[in-house]
Amino acid sequence: MKRFAVFFAAAALSAPCVLTYAQEMPQPNRDTHNVNVILPAPLPATDANIAKLKLPAGFKITKLAEGLKSPRVIVVSDAGNLYVSSRDAGTITMVDPAGKQTKVVELEHVHGMVIHDNVMYYVSIKQVYSAPILADGTLGPSKLIMSDLPDAGQHEDRTLAVGRDNMLYESVGSTCNTCAEGNPLQATMQRSNLDGTGRETFATGLRNTIGFNFKPGTSDLYGWDDGVDWLGDKEQREEVNLIQQGKEYGWPYILGAGLKNLYLTPPHGVTLDQWAAKTTLPVLTYAAHSSGMQLIFLNGQGLPTGYDGDALASLHGSWGANPPSGYEIVRIHFDGGKAASIQPFLNGFLMPVKGGSGWARFARPFGLVQMHDGSIVVGDEQNGILYRVSYAGGTQQASVRP
Repeated sequence: MKRFAVFFAAAALSAPCVLTYAQEMPQPNRDTHNVNVILPAPLPATDANIAKLKLPAGFKITKLAEGLKSPRVIVVSDAGNLYVSSRDAGTITMVDPAGKQTKVVELEHVHGMVIHDNVMYYVSIKQVYSAPILADGTLGPSKLIMSDLPDAGQHEDRTLAVGRDNMLYESVGSTCNTCAEGNPLQATMQRSNLDGTGRETFATGLRNTIGFNFKPGTSDLYGWDDGVDWLGDKEQREEVNLIQQGKEYGWPYILGAGLKNLYLTPPHGVTLDQWAAKTTLPVLTYAAHSSGMQLIFLNGQGLPTGYDGDALASLHGSWGANPPSGYEIVRIHFDGGKAASIQPFLNGFLMPVKGGSGWARFARPFGLVQMHDGSIVVGDEQNGILYRVSYAGGTQQASVRP
């Protein structure tokens, strides 16, 4: 792969500015900044490459299944069957405990899934379906419960969750990188009854929250929101938000931990300062362009002390940062019930190489699920592999990432 340097200018005569965390956005008609496009070369998941992966002490990783086409979201049923969506193939595939793969859904752009009370809910761009899970793990007749989610643009990856309120939550991303949306449903979290009726906007200003979930035993909804592109290597930082009803989370006017977007004017005469005042800022931020995907909460089954109630997030990886960010699984550690830090959990898929862009990868992590024995399944969209991460004992070691 080639390495490109893109010069994105607001004005042609001034020197580049380097963006840093919490710094103001470049001034229109005055500043310029550099954008690096780094495309790591795809590599196979050889035994030698897998041996280079890094996990906290006591954990190990093995291949669980192969031959899947572009696996995305993963969920697990009470019976221990895995269900894996593929947006590219337009399928949901069941992987049973023996490793047998069975196609259970064919639907163009199918993506997000959630299982609740032995019913699977799944979503494409505009449609949400429900289907009972049968004794053999296949699905009974599917019922269309929603057909009017908004059209997709840049972000078509709808995802789902069910809350303690017994309601269905649907994430709807923005159509663009950064713009004033014409449809108020874009860049929001939606909520509806389980039969698809009564849909309402739960929260706004969320650019693309693919990974979101409820903290077990609570009504706290946490989501990983992917930041905007083309602001340089360091901005906009990714957001971990505590998503609450009626709250505004800033996009496209307030980004990350309070960065004001000087290129857009809020509607109805509202100033950027006024928009900032009503914006709920993230509880944590992470390296720009990491591209968060699935987010799950862990129970302590089969894991070291201290993991119970923490979350994992899969980071698909950047194209607009030098050095690249993402291509890893991170742990969101909670202290006193609050998100406290982001720590490495599984990395090593990305590596420096000679030639090309200077970087290569042998996975693009996406799907995440915890099995009933406490082990964690990680999906690699690039090579079509499911990995199983298990804990065999030892002392946990982890350091906080920036």
